[in-house]
Amino acid sequence: MSMPGRRYGYVGPEDIRRAVTPGAGGRVIRTVADLDAYATRDGEPYTYVVGPDGLLRLAPRRSEHVACAGGGDVLAAGEIAWGHGPHGWEVREVSNQSTGYCPDPDCWPAVAAALDRVGVGRPDGFTHALVFRRCERCGERNVVREGVFVCVFCDEELPLVWNLAPRGPRG
Repeated sequence: MSMPGRRYGYVGPEDIRRAVTPGAGGRVIRTVADLDAYATRDGEPYTYVVGPDGLLRLAPRRSEHVACAGGGDVLAAGEIAWGHGPHGWEVREVSNQSTGYCPDPDCWPAVAAALDRVGVGRPDGFTHALVFRRCERCGERNVVREGVFVCVFCDEELPLVWNLAPRGPRG
């Protein structure tokens, strides 16, 4: 079952996407028991994705998001850190920091729904949100800093709207 929301295709280096092992993917976290079995220490950050099925998947922090997603599209991707609060597991930090998928901050509802499904405490939005844009002149992926929409590689103005959809056929 596919969930509503923008689907993000992988936009990172092809050699990284090609290295994804068929059938690989992050650990699916459906319940607090799944999180208990996977998360080891308070505050340890993980790579996460929310798949098109709306399920949260975790992998060790330095894992590639495309590997966590098993090579497929995502509704959201980033980094997440957990801790124990007065009512059990809770999200301490969560971002959309993924240079492989470059999701817009508007992917938050998919993250919130996945976390609510698991049953963990969470913030009302990303604790650290990034804005990504592709330069239309040089083609490089950029992180927009301090609201300045200028390419750090060639000084071209960057589009104000998200423009990082995968280009052309994937081979």
